[in-house]
Amino acid sequence: MSVKDKILSNFKNGKLRGRTEKEICRALGIPRGEERNLRKILRGLCDEGLLCRDDRQCYGTPEQMGAVTGTVSAHRNGFAFLIPDDRQKYPSDFFIPRRGMNGALHGDKVSALPRRTARSDDEVEVIRILQRGYTEIVGTFCRDERCCFLRPDEEKFTKDIFIPRGKTMGAAVGAKAVAKITSYPKDRMPGGEIVEILGESGDFFTEELALIRAHGLREEFPEEVLRAAAQAPQTVPADALKGRLDLRDKLIVTVDGEDTRDIDDAISVERKGENFVLGVHIADVSHYVPFKGILDKEAYKRATSVYFPDRVLPMLPRELSNGICSLNEGVDRLTLSCIMEINGEGKVVKSKIARSVIRSAHRMTYHQVEDIARGMPEATAAFPDTVGLIRDAFELTDILKAMRRKKGEIELAVKEAKIVFDESGKIVIPDYERLRSQEMIEQFMVLANETVAEFMTAKKAPFVYRIHEKPKAEKAEELKQFLISIGVPAPFDPAAVKPDDYRSILKNAEGMPVFSVINRVMLRSMMKARYDSVNAGHFGLSSACYCHFTSPIRRYPDLCIHRIIKLILKGEEEEAKRKYGAFVSEASVQSSECERKAVEAERDVDDLYKTVYMSERIGEDYDGVISGVTSHGFFVELANTVEGFVPYASLPTDEYEYFEERFLLRGKRHSFRIGDEVRVRVAGVDFGNREVDFHFLEKLKEIDEKTVHGKAVCGIM
Repeated sequence: MSVKDKILSNFKNGKLRGRTEKEICRALGIPRGEERNLRKILRGLCDEGLLCRDDRQCYGTPEQMGAVTGTVSAHRNGFAFLIPDDRQKYPSDFFIPRRGMNGALHGDKVSALPRRTARSDDEVEVIRILQRGYTEIVGTFCRDERCCFLRPDEEKFTKDIFIPRGKTMGAAVGAKAVAKITSYPKDRMPGGEIVEILGESGDFFTEELALIRAHGLREEFPEEVLRAAAQAPQTVPADALKGRLDLRDKLIVTVDGEDTRDIDDAISVERKGENFVLGVHIADVSHYVPFKGILDKEAYKRATSVYFPDRVLPMLPRELSNGICSLNEGVDRLTLSCIMEINGEGKVVKSKIARSVIRSAHRMTYHQVEDIARGMPEATAAFPDTVGLIRDAFELTDILKAMRRKKGEIELAVKEAKIVFDESGKIVIPDYERLRSQEMIEQFMVLANETVAEFMTAKKAPFVYRIHEKPKAEKAEELKQFLISIGVPAPFDPAAVKPDDYRSILKNAEGMPVFSVINRVMLRSMMKARYDSVNAGHFGLSSACYCHFTSPIRRYPDLCIHRIIKLILKGEEEEAKRKYGAFVSEASVQSSECERKAVEAERDVDDLYKTVYMSERIGEDYDGVISGVTSHGFFVELANTVEGFVPYASLPTDEYEYFEERFLLRGKRHSFRIGDEVRVRVAGVDFGNREVDFHFLEKLKEIDEKTVHGKAVCGIM
């Protein structure tokens, strides 16, 4: 055994744990004059990440010294925060001073050691970079008298990328480009090469594409994937119908948005005495996408379709997603059907899951269904055979909503922007609208997802669940303090919060100006829903088990569980465990991560569209609600979901004081708090940060704390 291995072994068995160099010398019997060799070995082991040294100059393995692994979230001023991997053990982030970065950059996975200081007990120093966060990065191509470089768009990535002159792809100065990072030299700029030129900086579509690339998303598919998709049949083969439940004579329709092309769910609704029979029929994508095949590997890699106002990045090539897998009108399509008999209380009294074949009678839109429900002559004349179905479907929707309210489901009313990029190239952002027909489809899909999850849980088969854990106590406590600060009673225990607690708060806040803000703050207090192979229930839905079954064209978890369901239906439980037992865990992690990236990309692109939209309305006046308060001013949300900032300088002259815990900016003559209704004027936009600036005009309505308090108490009583 070498001296190095011997020393490391003595650390691992605990003999040298927490000792200084001198103490290690004595423990190992190293004679005077050879301390330098020991120091060299110890420093080498630290460089390899096998040992580390604390601020007392004591050595140990990273585990022995309390090292924390996590991801670096940098600040443009040079310092950073460490977001720990283990949130159970470390619920809060750690601070990394500039001197403690040791070459780490934004997004890097690192190991860091706590450093106790007089000013802070949550400071850490990076001791090892475990994995670089970026392999490619988007930015603006620059050149000076010395070299070429890419300046990253991500301001948290504080280093420019050095580009050798032979690796520029001919990029012009000012071009938006993607660079592959090839090296991370110590104390120098990372090295790289240009791999894609996106266009001219400042061009709208270039900036949109840059945001998409920044999240690692691409629209094109590899050639071998496209070739595999092209081999899919155009019509359903006759032999594929064997053993399937034939539902082609049933009145089955699809209901989607006007611009939907990948239709993966259809519905049927019938009366059965006092009960309803609801059929939710989902495209059998797995029939055309074999497990571990070329198409499946690409679908797993993407894990989700990503939707932008002017484009879709599909999980599967369009030959499949818009073709043989899409439940298009008037053609045979293979499906998995969840057929549920539901009583007047919204309880599923009988259910059946089956491999099936359907033929959609109509491709309908939400607005068409809405018009039929209202008895509009043009709509009822266009779809006369659906009038009874829509009437029964809306009645069933009301029953299911009542059932879910009774269960304690949290009905968040968080506005989602509907951004339209029309054929003339104009951006349109209409005021937020929520249709009953959308609620209908949502209720039906949720019930099918729940029914399938319950069926598979009973079978004890490997599965991908959609879980939503209850809020952490500290987040629930923050929500409680916020509610109290605006006069809304919050009689719940943050350590044991229940869905019904949140539901009661929302119910009692309905009709208040602050209602939309409460929804948003409540959403922030909750955990993010994710995928997992272990069932942990769904807090928001107040559901014991839940899954995503209804969108296999655009979500990989749905595609994955379809395969497992079909094996279970054939009685092949052991084959399901053998084939998917370990895979469901991998798929859950991958799908959750890809979903997070997709949501962030969609949000960033939406913000870009909103910024451009408002840039054409500078000088126009709008009414809105204060959605956030800071020491520098406040945020205002408009009815179309656009949010902008009103700076302190725009407010009436006064001596303002900021009360953070009460979300209040108060002066001697004026005050502004979250939930107040105000009128603002669009003052300008910041394209770089995708932000809108407002100028304050007048207060329209403010929260009366006594009125709010009184109304809420009466509601609870």
